[in-house]
Amino acid sequence: MSQTTTVPEWRVNLADNTIDDDEIQAVSDVLRSGWLSPGPQTRAFESEFADALGCPAAVAVSSGTAALHLAVLALGIGPGDEVIVPSLSFVASAAMVALQGGTPVFADIRSETDPTIDPADVRSLITERTKAIVAMHYGGYPADLAALAALADEYGVALIEDAAHAPVVRAAGAVLGTIGDLGCFSFFATKNLTTGEGGMVVARDPALLDRIRSARSHCLSSSTWDRLRSGDADYDVSDIGLNYRPTEIASAIGRVQLGKLARDRERRGALTAAYRERLAAVPGVVAPFAHYDGDSARHLMAVLVPDGVDRTDVRSELRERGIQTSVHYRPTHHFTFYRERFGPVRHLLPVTEAVAPRLLSLPLHALMTDDDVALVVDGLSESISRSSERSPS
Repeated sequence: MSQTTTVPEWRVNLADNTIDDDEIQAVSDVLRSGWLSPGPQTRAFESEFADALGCPAAVAVSSGTAALHLAVLALGIGPGDEVIVPSLSFVASAAMVALQGGTPVFADIRSETDPTIDPADVRSLITERTKAIVAMHYGGYPADLAALAALADEYGVALIEDAAHAPVVRAAGAVLGTIGDLGCFSFFATKNLTTGEGGMVVARDPALLDRIRSARSHCLSSSTWDRLRSGDADYDVSDIGLNYRPTEIASAIGRVQLGKLARDRERRGALTAAYRERLAAVPGVVAPFAHYDGDSARHLMAVLVPDGVDRTDVRSELRERGIQTSVHYRPTHHFTFYRERFGPVRHLLPVTEAVAPRLLSLPLHALMTDDDVALVVDGLSESISRSSERSPS
Protein backbone atom coordinates (compact mmCIF):
# COMPACT_ATOMS: atom_id res chain seq x y z
CA MET A 1 0.00 0.00 0.00
CA SER A 2 1.40 3.38 -0.96
CA GLN A 3 1.84 6.00 1.70
CA THR A 4 1.08 9.67 1.25
CA THR A 5 2.81 12.53 3.01
CA THR A 6 0.49 15.06 4.59
CA VAL A 7 1.55 18.63 3.98
CA PRO A 8 0.37 20.82 6.86
CA GLU A 9 -1.71 23.92 6.40
CA TRP A 10 0.95 26.50 7.17
CA ARG A 11 -0.17 29.41 9.28
CA VAL A 12 3.19 31.09 8.68
CA ASN A 13 5.28 30.15 5.66
CA LEU A 14 9.05 30.11 5.93
CA ALA A 15 9.35 32.18 2.75
CA ASP A 16 7.02 33.83 0.28
CA ASN A 17 7.30 36.33 -2.55
CA THR A 18 5.48 39.43 -3.71
CA ILE A 19 4.50 38.14 -7.15
CA ASP A 20 1.30 39.88 -8.24
CA ASP A 21 -0.46 41.26 -11.32
CA ASP A 22 2.62 43.24 -12.38
CA GLU A 23 4.67 40.07 -12.87
CA ILE A 24 1.72 38.30 -14.47
CA GLN A 25 1.38 41.14 -16.98
CA ALA A 26 5.12 41.09 -17.69
CA VAL A 27 5.00 37.34 -18.39
CA SER A 28 1.93 37.76 -20.61
CA ASP A 29 3.72 40.42 -22.61
CA VAL A 30 6.66 38.08 -23.18
CA LEU A 31 4.39 35.21 -24.23
CA ARG A 32 2.59 37.48 -26.68
CA SER A 33 5.90 38.67 -28.11
CA GLY A 34 6.61 35.18 -29.43
CA TRP A 35 10.23 35.22 -28.20
CA LEU A 36 11.10 33.24 -25.05
CA SER A 37 14.87 32.71 -25.17
CA PRO A 38 17.28 35.51 -24.14
CA GLY A 39 16.48 38.72 -25.96
CA PRO A 40 15.45 42.30 -25.14
CA GLN A 41 14.01 41.53 -21.69
CA THR A 42 17.19 39.77 -20.63
CA ARG A 43 19.39 42.59 -21.86
CA ALA A 44 17.22 45.14 -20.09
CA PHE A 45 17.30 43.12 -16.85
CA GLU A 46 21.09 42.86 -17.04
CA SER A 47 21.41 46.61 -17.60
CA GLU A 48 18.99 47.54 -14.81
CA PHE A 49 20.59 45.14 -12.33
CA ALA A 50 24.06 46.47 -13.17
CA ASP A 51 22.79 50.03 -12.67
CA ALA A 52 21.36 49.07 -9.27
CA LEU A 53 24.75 47.67 -8.25
CA GLY A 54 26.63 50.63 -9.73
CA CYS A 55 28.76 48.49 -12.02
CA PRO A 56 29.20 48.64 -15.80
CA ALA A 57 27.62 45.33 -16.78
CA ALA A 58 26.08 42.07 -15.59
CA VAL A 59 25.37 38.68 -17.14
CA ALA A 60 22.05 36.94 -16.45
CA VAL A 61 22.15 33.16 -16.07
CA SER A 62 19.79 30.29 -15.34
CA SER A 63 20.55 29.92 -11.59
CA GLY A 64 22.81 30.99 -8.76
CA THR A 65 24.64 27.68 -9.14
CA ALA A 66 25.24 28.48 -12.81
CA ALA A 67 26.66 31.84 -11.71
CA LEU A 68 29.12 30.12 -9.37
CA HIS A 69 30.07 27.53 -11.97
CA LEU A 70 30.78 30.18 -14.58
CA ALA A 71 32.87 32.12 -12.05
CA VAL A 72 35.00 29.05 -11.29
CA LEU A 73 35.23 28.22 -14.99
CA ALA A 74 36.26 31.75 -15.96
CA LEU A 75 39.05 31.73 -13.38
CA GLY A 76 40.45 28.56 -14.95
CA ILE A 77 40.19 26.53 -11.74
CA GLY A 78 40.83 22.84 -12.32
CA PRO A 79 42.64 19.73 -11.05
CA GLY A 80 45.29 20.51 -8.46
CA ASP A 81 43.73 23.86 -7.55
CA GLU A 82 42.21 24.66 -4.17
CA VAL A 83 39.39 27.05 -3.37
CA ILE A 84 38.65 28.07 0.22
CA VAL A 85 34.91 28.00 0.92
CA PRO A 86 32.77 28.24 4.05
CA SER A 87 31.44 24.87 5.13
CA LEU A 88 28.39 26.58 6.64
CA SER A 89 26.86 27.44 3.29
CA PHE A 90 24.72 25.91 0.59
CA VAL A 91 26.58 23.10 -1.15
CA ALA A 92 26.73 24.86 -4.54
CA SER A 93 30.03 26.71 -4.05
CA ALA A 94 31.91 23.57 -3.04
CA ALA A 95 30.15 21.54 -5.72
CA MET A 96 31.17 23.86 -8.55
CA VAL A 97 34.81 23.71 -7.45
CA ALA A 98 34.67 19.90 -7.33
CA LEU A 99 32.88 19.75 -10.67
CA GLN A 100 35.86 21.50 -12.29
CA GLY A 101 38.27 19.05 -10.67
CA GLY A 102 39.38 21.45 -7.95
CA THR A 103 39.44 20.82 -4.21
CA PRO A 104 37.12 22.76 -1.88
CA VAL A 105 38.96 23.58 1.37
CA PHE A 106 36.50 24.24 4.18
CA ALA A 107 36.92 27.24 6.47
CA ASP A 108 35.33 28.02 9.83
CA ILE A 109 32.91 30.83 10.64
CA ARG A 110 33.64 33.80 12.91
CA SER A 111 31.23 33.22 15.81
CA GLU A 112 27.70 32.25 16.79
CA THR A 113 26.64 35.87 16.30
CA ASP A 114 28.45 36.22 12.95
CA PRO A 115 28.26 32.99 10.93
CA THR A 116 30.25 34.36 7.97
CA ILE A 117 33.62 32.97 6.88
CA ASP A 118 36.47 33.75 9.28
CA PRO A 119 39.35 35.63 7.58
CA ALA A 120 41.83 34.42 10.21
CA ASP A 121 40.94 30.83 9.45
CA VAL A 122 41.14 31.53 5.73
CA ARG A 123 44.69 32.82 6.15
CA SER A 124 45.70 29.60 7.90
CA LEU A 125 44.40 27.54 4.95
CA ILE A 126 46.10 29.37 2.07
CA THR A 127 48.75 27.36 0.24
CA GLU A 128 50.57 27.62 -3.07
CA ARG A 129 47.66 25.67 -4.59
CA THR A 130 45.00 28.18 -3.47
CA LYS A 131 43.40 29.92 -6.45
CA ALA A 132 40.36 31.59 -4.91
CA ILE A 133 38.37 32.37 -1.77
CA VAL A 134 34.57 32.27 -1.68
CA ALA A 135 32.87 34.69 0.74
CA MET A 136 29.20 33.95 1.34
CA HIS A 137 27.08 36.78 2.73
CA TYR A 138 25.08 34.67 5.17
CA GLY A 139 21.43 35.67 5.38
CA GLY A 140 22.16 38.84 3.43
CA TYR A 141 24.68 40.19 5.97
CA PRO A 142 28.16 41.09 4.72
CA ALA A 143 31.19 38.93 5.31
CA ASP A 144 34.37 40.77 6.34
CA LEU A 145 35.26 41.80 2.80
CA ALA A 146 37.96 44.26 3.82
CA ALA A 147 39.96 41.51 5.49
CA LEU A 148 39.20 38.94 2.79
CA ALA A 149 40.08 41.31 -0.06
CA ALA A 150 43.34 42.18 1.67
CA LEU A 151 44.16 38.46 1.95
CA ALA A 152 43.31 37.90 -1.70
CA ASP A 153 45.58 40.76 -2.75
CA GLU A 154 48.39 39.63 -0.45
CA TYR A 155 48.44 36.09 -1.83
CA GLY A 156 47.42 36.85 -5.40
CA VAL A 157 44.22 34.80 -5.37
CA ALA A 158 40.73 35.64 -6.60
CA LEU A 159 37.85 36.62 -4.32
CA ILE A 160 34.40 35.34 -5.30
CA GLU A 161 31.42 36.85 -3.51
CA ASP A 162 28.54 34.43 -3.09
CA ALA A 163 25.88 37.13 -2.86
CA ALA A 164 22.95 34.76 -3.37
CA HIS A 165 21.33 36.16 -0.21
CA ALA A 166 22.26 39.79 -0.83
CA PRO A 167 20.99 41.52 -3.98
CA VAL A 168 21.69 45.27 -4.03
CA VAL A 169 23.04 45.61 -0.50
CA ARG A 170 25.36 48.52 0.21
CA ALA A 171 27.93 47.61 2.86
CA ALA A 172 31.68 47.70 3.38
CA GLY A 173 31.81 50.95 1.41
CA ALA A 174 30.33 49.47 -1.77
CA VAL A 175 27.57 47.20 -3.04
CA LEU A 176 27.98 43.52 -2.16
CA GLY A 177 28.99 41.48 -5.16
CA THR A 178 31.07 44.29 -6.66
CA ILE A 179 33.94 44.27 -4.14
CA GLY A 180 35.51 40.91 -4.99
CA ASP A 181 36.74 39.84 -8.40
CA LEU A 182 33.39 38.20 -9.12
CA GLY A 183 29.92 38.48 -7.63
CA CYS A 184 27.32 35.72 -7.96
CA PHE A 185 23.60 36.21 -7.28
CA SER A 186 20.63 33.85 -7.07
CA PHE A 187 17.00 34.53 -7.93
CA PHE A 188 15.60 31.23 -6.63
CA ALA A 189 11.95 31.08 -5.56
CA THR A 190 12.69 31.87 -1.89
CA LYS A 191 15.06 34.80 -2.53
CA ASN A 192 14.32 38.48 -1.92
CA LEU A 193 14.36 39.05 -5.67
CA THR A 194 12.96 36.00 -7.41
CA THR A 195 12.51 34.84 -10.98
CA GLY A 196 11.65 31.28 -9.89
CA GLU A 197 15.05 30.10 -11.08
CA GLY A 198 17.79 32.47 -12.20
CA GLY A 199 20.98 34.25 -11.32
CA MET A 200 23.41 36.99 -12.26
CA VAL A 201 27.18 37.43 -12.44
CA VAL A 202 29.23 40.61 -12.22
CA ALA A 203 33.00 41.04 -12.43
CA ARG A 204 35.53 43.82 -11.89
CA ASP A 205 37.53 42.76 -14.95
CA PRO A 206 35.49 43.27 -18.18
CA ALA A 207 37.49 40.51 -19.91
CA LEU A 208 36.46 38.06 -17.19
CA LEU A 209 32.81 39.01 -17.61
CA ASP A 210 33.11 38.64 -21.41
CA ARG A 211 34.42 35.12 -20.82
CA ILE A 212 31.40 34.36 -18.64
CA ARG A 213 28.96 35.84 -21.15
CA SER A 214 30.44 33.66 -23.88
CA ALA A 215 30.56 30.46 -21.79
CA ARG A 216 26.92 30.98 -20.75
CA SER A 217 25.87 30.09 -24.30
CA HIS A 218 28.27 27.48 -25.71
CA CYS A 219 30.91 30.12 -26.56
CA LEU A 220 28.96 31.00 -29.71
CA SER A 221 30.19 34.09 -31.52
CA SER A 222 26.65 35.48 -31.75
CA SER A 223 23.34 34.86 -30.02
CA THR A 224 20.24 33.41 -31.67
CA TRP A 225 18.46 36.71 -31.09
CA ASP A 226 21.20 38.66 -32.87
CA ARG A 227 21.39 36.20 -35.77
CA LEU A 228 17.66 36.37 -36.36
CA ARG A 229 17.69 40.16 -36.25
CA SER A 230 20.63 40.43 -38.65
CA GLY A 231 19.59 37.62 -40.96
CA ASP A 232 23.07 36.11 -40.72
CA ALA A 233 22.86 32.44 -39.72
CA ASP A 234 26.63 31.88 -39.48
CA TYR A 235 28.56 31.67 -36.19
CA ASP A 236 31.76 30.31 -34.72
CA VAL A 237 32.52 28.46 -31.45
CA SER A 238 35.65 29.67 -29.66
CA ASP A 239 35.78 27.22 -26.76
CA ILE A 240 33.78 24.63 -24.83
CA GLY A 241 30.78 26.31 -23.25
CA LEU A 242 27.51 25.56 -21.51
CA ASN A 243 23.85 26.38 -21.75
CA TYR A 244 23.24 28.56 -18.72
CA ARG A 245 20.96 31.01 -20.49
CA PRO A 246 17.95 32.50 -18.69
CA THR A 247 14.55 32.82 -20.34
CA GLU A 248 12.81 36.04 -21.33
CA ILE A 249 10.04 35.06 -18.90
CA ALA A 250 12.46 34.94 -15.97
CA SER A 251 14.09 38.22 -17.00
CA ALA A 252 10.73 39.99 -17.30
CA ILE A 253 9.79 38.82 -13.80
CA GLY A 254 13.21 39.92 -12.53
CA ARG A 255 12.75 43.45 -13.85
CA VAL A 256 9.48 43.84 -11.96
CA GLN A 257 10.94 42.29 -8.82
CA LEU A 258 13.94 44.61 -8.94
CA GLY A 259 11.55 47.55 -8.81
CA LYS A 260 9.91 46.13 -5.66
CA LEU A 261 13.12 45.24 -3.87
CA ALA A 262 13.51 48.43 -1.79
CA ARG A 263 9.91 48.34 -0.56
CA ASP A 264 10.08 44.66 0.32
CA ARG A 265 13.38 45.14 2.10
CA GLU A 266 11.95 47.91 4.25
CA ARG A 267 9.26 45.50 5.42
CA ARG A 268 11.84 42.79 6.10
CA GLY A 269 13.77 45.30 8.19
CA ALA A 270 10.71 46.08 10.32
CA LEU A 271 9.97 42.38 10.81
CA THR A 272 13.58 41.67 11.75
CA ALA A 273 13.47 44.43 14.37
CA ALA A 274 10.24 42.97 15.79
CA TYR A 275 11.83 39.51 15.90
CA ARG A 276 14.91 40.77 17.71
CA GLU A 277 12.87 42.56 20.34
CA ARG A 278 10.77 39.49 21.11
CA LEU A 279 13.63 36.99 20.88
CA ALA A 280 15.61 38.93 23.47
CA ALA A 281 13.10 37.69 26.04
CA VAL A 282 13.53 33.99 25.14
CA PRO A 283 16.22 32.51 27.44
CA GLY A 284 19.15 30.87 25.72
CA VAL A 285 18.23 31.83 22.16
CA VAL A 286 20.96 33.60 20.16
CA ALA A 287 20.04 35.74 17.17
CA PRO A 288 23.04 36.19 14.82
CA PHE A 289 23.65 39.77 13.68
CA ALA A 290 21.31 41.02 16.43
CA HIS A 291 23.37 44.17 16.88
CA TYR A 292 24.14 44.76 13.21
CA ASP A 293 22.48 47.98 12.04
CA GLY A 294 23.99 48.43 8.57
CA ASP A 295 22.42 47.64 5.22
CA SER A 296 21.38 44.02 4.77
CA ALA A 297 18.98 42.00 2.64
CA ARG A 298 17.58 40.48 5.85
CA HIS A 299 17.07 37.32 3.84
CA LEU A 300 17.08 34.86 6.75
CA MET A 301 15.84 35.00 10.34
CA ALA A 302 18.27 32.40 11.65
CA VAL A 303 18.53 31.76 15.39
CA LEU A 304 20.43 29.35 17.59
CA VAL A 305 18.34 27.28 19.98
CA PRO A 306 19.80 26.93 23.50
CA ASP A 307 22.51 24.38 24.20
CA GLY A 308 20.99 21.05 25.18
CA VAL A 309 17.68 21.67 23.40
CA ASP A 310 16.74 19.17 20.70
CA ARG A 311 16.26 21.20 17.52
CA THR A 312 14.27 18.37 15.92
CA ASP A 313 11.75 18.50 18.76
CA VAL A 314 11.43 22.26 18.41
CA ARG A 315 10.88 22.03 14.65
CA SER A 316 8.28 19.29 15.12
CA GLU A 317 6.30 21.35 17.63
CA LEU A 318 6.42 24.42 15.42
CA ARG A 319 5.26 22.30 12.49
CA GLU A 320 2.28 21.14 14.54
CA ARG A 321 1.46 24.80 15.13
CA GLY A 322 1.57 25.45 11.39
CA ILE A 323 4.87 27.31 11.51
CA GLN A 324 7.31 26.36 8.76
CA THR A 325 11.03 26.33 9.57
CA SER A 326 14.28 25.23 7.97
CA VAL A 327 18.00 24.89 8.69
CA HIS A 328 20.64 27.03 7.00
CA TYR A 329 22.86 25.04 6.79
CA ARG A 330 24.09 21.57 7.46
CA PRO A 331 27.89 21.91 7.04
CA THR A 332 29.02 20.82 3.59
CA HIS A 333 31.95 18.82 4.93
CA HIS A 334 29.47 16.51 6.70
CA PHE A 335 27.89 15.35 3.43
CA THR A 336 28.73 11.86 2.19
CA PHE A 337 30.23 12.93 -1.13
CA TYR A 338 32.65 15.42 0.41
CA ARG A 339 33.69 13.06 3.21
CA GLU A 340 34.36 10.24 0.76
CA ARG A 341 35.93 12.27 -2.04
CA PHE A 342 38.09 14.66 -0.04
CA GLY A 343 38.48 12.90 3.29
CA PRO A 344 38.56 14.64 6.69
CA VAL A 345 38.73 18.42 6.72
CA ARG A 346 42.25 19.83 6.79
CA HIS A 347 41.73 21.06 10.34
CA LEU A 348 38.90 21.23 12.82
CA LEU A 349 36.07 23.73 12.39
CA PRO A 350 35.13 24.19 16.05
CA VAL A 351 32.80 27.17 15.66
CA THR A 352 30.94 25.61 12.74
CA GLU A 353 30.59 22.32 14.62
CA ALA A 354 29.22 24.11 17.69
CA VAL A 355 26.83 26.41 15.84
CA ALA A 356 25.41 24.16 13.10
CA PRO A 357 23.37 21.78 15.33
CA ARG A 358 21.65 24.75 16.98
CA LEU A 359 20.74 26.72 13.84
CA LEU A 360 17.07 27.18 13.06
CA SER A 361 15.60 29.44 10.36
CA LEU A 362 12.32 31.09 11.29
CA PRO A 363 9.83 32.52 8.78
CA LEU A 364 10.78 35.85 7.22
CA HIS A 365 9.26 37.44 4.14
CA ALA A 366 7.67 40.74 3.16
CA LEU A 367 4.09 39.41 3.35
CA MET A 368 4.33 38.60 7.07
CA THR A 369 2.52 40.61 9.73
CA ASP A 370 3.64 41.64 13.20
CA ASP A 371 1.12 39.14 14.57
CA ASP A 372 2.90 36.41 12.61
CA VAL A 373 6.16 37.32 14.35
CA ALA A 374 4.47 37.13 17.74
CA LEU A 375 2.95 33.74 16.86
CA VAL A 376 6.34 32.36 15.77
CA VAL A 377 8.29 33.60 18.78
CA ASP A 378 5.63 32.49 21.26
CA GLY A 379 5.63 29.06 19.64
CA LEU A 380 9.42 28.93 19.69
CA SER A 381 9.57 29.88 23.35
CA GLU A 382 7.00 27.29 24.38
CA SER A 383 8.56 24.50 22.30
CA ILE A 384 12.01 25.25 23.74
CA SER A 385 10.59 25.17 27.24
CA ARG A 386 8.96 21.79 26.67
CA SER A 387 12.07 20.37 25.00
CA SER A 388 14.14 21.50 27.97
CA GLU A 389 11.78 19.73 30.35
CA ARG A 390 12.13 16.50 28.38
CA SER A 391 15.93 16.66 28.19
CA PRO A 392 17.87 14.66 30.80
CA SER A 393 19.37 16.88 33.48
